[in-house]
Amino acid sequence: MVSRVTDDYERMAIAGCEAICEPAFWAGFDRASAQGFYDYFRQITEYEPKRAARFGIQHYCWLCINPKEAEDMKLAEEVMDIIPQFLDRPGVLGIGEIGLNKNSRNELRIFEKHVQIAQDHNQLILVHTPHLEDKLKGTRLIVDALKNFPGVDPSRVIIDHVEEHTIDHVLDQGFWAGITLYPESKATPARAIDMFESRQGERIWMNSACDWGVSDPLAVPKTMQTMRKRGWSDAMVRKVAWENPATFMRQSGKFPL
Repeated sequence: MVSRVTDDYERMAIAGCEAICEPAFWAGFDRASAQGFYDYFRQITEYEPKRAARFGIQHYCWLCINPKEAEDMKLAEEVMDIIPQFLDRPGVLGIGEIGLNKNSRNELRIFEKHVQIAQDHNQLILVHTPHLEDKLKGTRLIVDALKNFPGVDPSRVIIDHVEEHTIDHVLDQGFWAGITLYPESKATPARAIDMFESRQGERIWMNSACDWGVSDPLAVPKTMQTMRKRGWSDAMVRKVAWENPATFMRQSGKFPL
């Protein structure tokens, strides 16, 4: 939500939003130093929770250096050295969103180092999968890398931005799957609902993109309305919009809702 105006918090509260889960992500530009990430981690662990609380919304977050900035190995390692000192903050749910952007070797190395941090500190993991034509290849690389860590429990990992050609691979390996709602890319409400129906809502949650491009913080409540129009029961809508993500995040021990 650091890229959004305060009015968006008000709109989300009016729409019934009770909690926000914000991953660490790209700032719209590549940061020049680890100190920039230190300040960013303070922003999403200290300031954003207060901004959300003004509207009765509980704010949670994830910490990492995102894949777009992971090519600089020296910077990435300096940032990862900072992360553990923030993991005990009350709103931090785990490590994320880590993953791949261009499926490069450096990105994969930094991804694996993040996974090790998560294991060392018993953290949940939120994973970003690459865009467009590289998504299936990247998803397979991510799943294979995770499976190389004997201590990784797939039920404590959510692999985000799944689409029709990747969702089965993620779920069939025991991981959670995230569907990101965008007006122009990733998944529209109709496509998201089709994926939910094909897997009976199994270990899937949906999330509104709230970044620097064209995105809609109200995409989840709008998709919930579309579900009702397609004949979904209130119980099923609640399962995928609330119970699924809450079930996953409660594993952190910090999500009491």
